Amino acid sequence: MASRAAAFGAPTPDGIAAKRSRCTSTPSSREGPGGCYTRGAVPLSGLRTQIRSIARQRCPRCHEGRVFRSLLDMNETCPACGRRFEREPGFFVGAMYVSYALAIPVYLACVGVLRLLLRGWSEPAILALAVPIFVPLAPLLFRYSRVIWMHLDRAVDRGE
Repeated sequence: MASRAAAFGAPTPDGIAAKRSRCTSTPSSREGPGGCYTRGAVPLSGLRTQIRSIARQRCPRCHEGRVFRSLLDMNETCPACGRRFEREPGFFVGAMYVSYALAIPVYLACVGVLRLLLRGWSEPAILALAVPIFVPLAPLLFRYSRVIWMHLDRAVDRGE
């Protein structure tokens, strides 16, 4: 535990620890501990870190805390840094657009695979058969749409 605390730096008074290991060297308004450029106590992170954090469904601020505690149940705040995930009522309405953008290619991929496997079948039959294959993927799309939405919001509005 002590080695982990050393790797992530000492917590600030509000309980947020700045990560030295994932800091970028891009100039910012302030230079944090160990030469890490930060905005407040939160380090600037690169695109690679963001993509990894989205793939692992982690907090957009600290990239460590889990967003979901079960298949469909979200944590209200990040267990690692305390960031509130739903910033305001209706915050996740925009995640519906992300969900749609994720769902269409996934459904079309299901249709494409079925077309290759079932060459003699009619188009309506293949479209209908793709639905029960697609539906079990809905919870995964729900989770990723919310995580992507939170990361997009954080990228646009870093002033927390």
